[in-house]
Amino acid sequence: MKLFQKLIAAPAIISLASGFAVNAAEINSTDLSSYSNSNKLVSLGDFKSDTLLPGDWAYDSLKDLTNSPRFNGNSVTRLEAAAELNNLLIAGGEGLMNGAQIDRLSDELGSELAIMKGRVDGLEARVNGIEAGSFTDTTTMKGKAKFQIGGVSGPASVGSKTVSEAVTGYYFWEIDLNTSFTGEDNLNVEIETGNAADKKKILNAATITDFTKKSGDELKVSDLNYTFPVGDWKVTVGDSLDASKQFTGACDYGNTVDALSDCGTGNSIAVGGDQTISAGYDLDNGFSFGVGISADDGEDSTKGMFTAAGEDIYAVNVAYSGDNYGVALAYADVDVATYWGINASYSPDGFPTISGGYEFGSPDSGKDTTQFAVGLSSDLGPGEITIGMGTNGAITDGEEELYAYDLSYTYKFNDGMSFTPFAFIVESPTGTDDITGVGAELGFKF
Repeated sequence: MKLFQKLIAAPAIISLASGFAVNAAEINSTDLSSYSNSNKLVSLGDFKSDTLLPGDWAYDSLKDLTNSPRFNGNSVTRLEAAAELNNLLIAGGEGLMNGAQIDRLSDELGSELAIMKGRVDGLEARVNGIEAGSFTDTTTMKGKAKFQIGGVSGPASVGSKTVSEAVTGYYFWEIDLNTSFTGEDNLNVEIETGNAADKKKILNAATITDFTKKSGDELKVSDLNYTFPVGDWKVTVGDSLDASKQFTGACDYGNTVDALSDCGTGNSIAVGGDQTISAGYDLDNGFSFGVGISADDGEDSTKGMFTAAGEDIYAVNVAYSGDNYGVALAYADVDVATYWGINASYSPDGFPTISGGYEFGSPDSGKDTTQFAVGLSSDLGPGEITIGMGTNGAITDGEEELYAYDLSYTYKFNDGMSFTPFAFIVESPTGTDDITGVGAELGFKF
């Protein structure tokens, strides 16, 4: 019994055979070789072309077992009889008392069952061919959607930015399409939308946490790049691409406040970019290297790419990853300044993961800058708690040092859903109140 159930790949399609009168003469070796890789299960010499007539034991057995109107005194083809038997098996015929009779019918009509499977395999092959022509089976998609609600309290303004004390809610949605053409390459397209406020003008929960990029509810391509191997190097080229795309960082701190991102090394180990070539080399012994070159995208005709008027980026990176620790170092020349950055993380057994980073900046004109961030993360109950602090962005030598502090707790409902309440304090210049805020995010990954 189990053998013949395995022979039937798509019962819903096979059952349609009961609506067709298919003669054995219509089935030939070309059909079998074209439509099925299972034709070795049956030879045409074993296939019987005669019909079943009233009075035949198989005809009468199927009439008694199925109560089908097809057996109304008229003869039926053996293929039609096999289709009725298949329907009986799907309906649970194995549970009938006269299982021996079903076994006998399965043996008698086994050739027809096998040939029907070949026909179904052919239909499936054609459907798969159509699907492959319309959407490549080497393309994968992943995405995420996030919602945030939060509010802040603080001064009326900080510098040129207005502090909005209203409770605000925002969303962000992104899909990431990846296609391989050789098995070793990858074409990446990121499409996103969101309704975040303009962080250059307003300070609220979303802009302080850098919840999402400002896109004004417009769906747009945010990144397009192609990765391919060159010898042992992995090379990525593309638009809206960070020069640090193929860099290896060691920070393991999931910050809430944007000023603490990348352990304070956002201008070096996580340096940005536009039109970019980024390459990485992994020595398979823990060490890795990276280089990145980026230029203006050429939209401003007065500048262009790799010109004296444009802002270009040149960066290098080296990192080492051990069993429970890592360290990374990078140097970046961003045309108007140079940066050195180092970050690291350590995960001792039974203790929280410790992460930290430090970055030194030297502008072409003006005073040097420094910034740092440190953080702890640890499992707590069913979720993970994270706490961190650091400078509120880069601090110019001789100016007042301002700090930021954040705390968050992430609870995962499952692999695709999470809930993260958070709180933060961002210091403001002397004489004004600090900005404090609370909020929560609901995230989906698919």
